[in-house]
Amino acid sequence: MSLPVELVILVLSGFVGWFVIGKVPNTLHTPLMSATNAIHGIVIVGGLIVMGSATGTLDRILLVVAIAFGTLNVVGGFLVTDRMLGMFRPRPRVEDAAARTKNDAAE
Repeated sequence: MSLPVELVILVLSGFVGWFVIGKVPNTLHTPLMSATNAIHGIVIVGGLIVMGSATGTLDRILLVVAIAFGTLNVVGGFLVTDRMLGMFRPRPRVEDAAARTKNDAAE
């Protein structure tokens, strides 16, 4: 394929991804993040495998950049997922916290 055709495909896939992700409800965001983390994990492994057969300097630079961005995305995705799941953890009740404070003061 020629470069203009590949650029058109890239731009169109960006628009499709933008509209698809924009329609995802908040309740499905965490499972979606987990799925994209898994996909980027595969991208990182693929980049490492291809790095062994890369011959040119530009190839290696692009692979290092791709692996770095994939790693940042995976780490950031796990941090966001953990933070979102933290919102669903039960919080300590106010009475329990007040009782602990009184017990600590009595000691």
